[in-house]
Amino acid sequence: MKLLSRPEELFLLTIWKLQDNAYAVTIRDQVNKITGKTWSFGATFITLERLVQKRYLTSYLSEPTQKRGGRSKRMYELTREGIRALLDIKKLQESIWDNIPRLSLSSAKK
Repeated sequence: MKLLSRPEELFLLTIWKLQDNAYAVTIRDQVNKITGKTWSFGATFITLERLVQKRYLTSYLSEPTQKRGGRSKRMYELTREGIRALLDIKKLQESIWDNIPRLSLSSAKK
């Protein structure tokens, strides 16, 4: 099993959530909202390209739209490998957290 980095996991889950509306701007906006941090477009495109290279995503150009002055959007979709990677990381996280004693800040040493 190949492990996903946390950003890769966030991007794959976001794309799955966005479905037919998954393009760089909506992906970045959603990841910003989820993490409470501002992701640059450079970091967004690097992560998307890495996921395409790993074959976890495919991309295609949408039909041109009037709203974008006749330009297309690069849309992203999860592949079977991408879905499998998410299922594997979910299973791993569940097994790690299983039977963990109650975790709270009050139990931490100062």
